[in-house]
Amino acid sequence: MARVVVDVMPKPEILDPQGKAVLGALPRLGFSGVTDVRQGKRFELEIDGEVTDAVLAEVEKMAETLLSNPVIENYAVRVEDAPVVAQ
Repeated sequence: MARVVVDVMPKPEILDPQGKAVLGALPRLGFSGVTDVRQGKRFELEIDGEVTDAVLAEVEKMAETLLSNPVIENYAVRVEDAPVVAQ
């Protein structure tokens, strides 16, 4: 089984109130040096079988029609290797 990831982010010209809220909270929590925050979405799709060009084209269509709003968001599709567990 393979994993295809779709990352969705607001377009640069679109206001991101959630990102601004996080940016404002970071200094209050003792974190410094962050100059901007943009918040997006990540979709992980488990694919049965090999990830071919046809499969990636299908995922692109999913991203364009359901997973993102192309008017205000950009998306990127990529195949992900085995997950790394954060500790």
